[in-house]
Amino acid sequence: MIILILFAFLGGIITILSPCILPILPIVLSGSITGGKRRPMGVVTGFILSFTFFTLFLSAIVRATGLSADALRMLAVVIIAFFGISLLVPALQKATEKLFSRLTALAPKQNTQDGYLSGVLVGMSLGLLWTPCVGPILASIITLAATSSVGLNAVIITLSYAIGTAIPLLAITMGGRTLLTKHPWLLKNTGTIQKAFGVLMLLTALAIFNSWDRKFQTYILETFPSYGTGLTMLEDNAIVRNQLDTLKGGAPMLTGLLSENFGNAPEFIAGGQWFNSPALSMRELRGKVVLVDFWTYTCINCIRTLPYLTSWHEKYKDKGLVIVGVHTPEFEFEKNPDNVKKALTDFGITYPVMQDNDYATWQAYANRYWPAKYMTDKNGKIRYTHFGEGDYDETEKMIQALLEETGIAVDDQVANPTYQVQSRTPETYLGYERMAGLVSPERVNPNKATTFTAPADIKNNSFALGGTWTIRSERAMPTKGATLIYHFDAAEVFLVMRPATMGAAGGIKVYLDNVPVPDMYKGEDVQNANVKINSDRLYKLIKLPAPGRHILKLEVLDADIELYAFTFG
Repeated sequence: MIILILFAFLGGIITILSPCILPILPIVLSGSITGGKRRPMGVVTGFILSFTFFTLFLSAIVRATGLSADALRMLAVVIIAFFGISLLVPALQKATEKLFSRLTALAPKQNTQDGYLSGVLVGMSLGLLWTPCVGPILASIITLAATSSVGLNAVIITLSYAIGTAIPLLAITMGGRTLLTKHPWLLKNTGTIQKAFGVLMLLTALAIFNSWDRKFQTYILETFPSYGTGLTMLEDNAIVRNQLDTLKGGAPMLTGLLSENFGNAPEFIAGGQWFNSPALSMRELRGKVVLVDFWTYTCINCIRTLPYLTSWHEKYKDKGLVIVGVHTPEFEFEKNPDNVKKALTDFGITYPVMQDNDYATWQAYANRYWPAKYMTDKNGKIRYTHFGEGDYDETEKMIQALLEETGIAVDDQVANPTYQVQSRTPETYLGYERMAGLVSPERVNPNKATTFTAPADIKNNSFALGGTWTIRSERAMPTKGATLIYHFDAAEVFLVMRPATMGAAGGIKVYLDNVPVPDMYKGEDVQNANVKINSDRLYKLIKLPAPGRHILKLEVLDADIELYAFTFG
């Protein structure tokens, strides 16, 4: 715990150099160089409080209010713009400071230029804008806060990070004020300087409103690829990672082979139903070899491992192997037990599966991946792990070796086919929380219908929307006639979709390289270039003989559908 506090504090200090911080540094200086002497402390105080609060509770606020993180970001922009205007209009600035002094006893009524409270408000806006710039430690804290209750340790670590960040902030604000007061020319032209900073604040607010700050970040990272890489190295090391895993309630990240021993496997903590079996426990499975598989039914990487799991289940279930699937959902609809039950039937899964809707078992294992496999010996100790696809022969040999330790003779013949992922296009989410790669010129307005246009030139591994779409946190909801164009580099294309209305069915038309997809290149869910969306699952759209760069176009035939995420193979 002390290690995490220390690294969080140091990580906070160096965050000031992060590419995503650079665009808002003018606000730091502008928001404190004016007003009374206590204004810099107000800015720093507001920042610490706001940064800590939004880091720990932003996900909860979004869920409870329906407001998006971008909407709250826009609120911060409005506050910053207001203070920029107040610097340009001295009467407005004086009235604002007077109002704040009347609202609290912290500022004497006779000193309306103290500036502490208005500084707090500016600092609170900065804290909200700063939150996306956190490093690995705070990213883990945010995940922990989103999936469980916020504990004292998480609060202390977040405060340490905020205080560390506040130190260079205070240095900048105090330095600006010192420079202003010690140079006669600057002091004489304070009014002009205030107006200049007012313009600077307005321009910065405008830039953030139009997402120019994000484009600037992208430019910096593309122009100087190595810039900022060293900033996360301080936080991203084995010591910190293991401490974070312990904080999450699990053991340190489990990786290795048969010869190693990671201790007893954590117990199953059901967050929903059990299927194909009564509830099981690691204790009652002692004497068996247990393979715990973390998966979810729309994950293509998970789906491609299922034939191997079902094969091993049939081959070794009578020899002492027990496979337990831990279904940990990625999307909200995957928590529905009826959907999970249908998926088990569709994939032919007969081994025990439990729902982990609250991520409790996921956290107990300190897991980070779909799919992930943990294998225990007869004593309930973890002896082997594997993350992602592949290494099927190795995994089966581990099964055989651990079964032989129980005294069971097994056929050592291993012959598993291996699926090769050939995609160079990353997984792409269509909800605003994780969306990346959209090149349409229009801004995403969370939860509001927006008309998009597709540019003539769409770079590789990017997509564009056309027509009217409503973008929600996890999904994109189109109107009839809307289009999606994706320049991809892969052999296969998959898309998670569902009908928007239970019991209804929607449809899309699939184009490949500007023509309806030929039958020879269509995925299993495509008929006559059309896809009928009648259930919540992953749909197979394109299947090419070899990977390459192509243009996918989807045309919405029926509006009653929701699109979640692309994956490629």
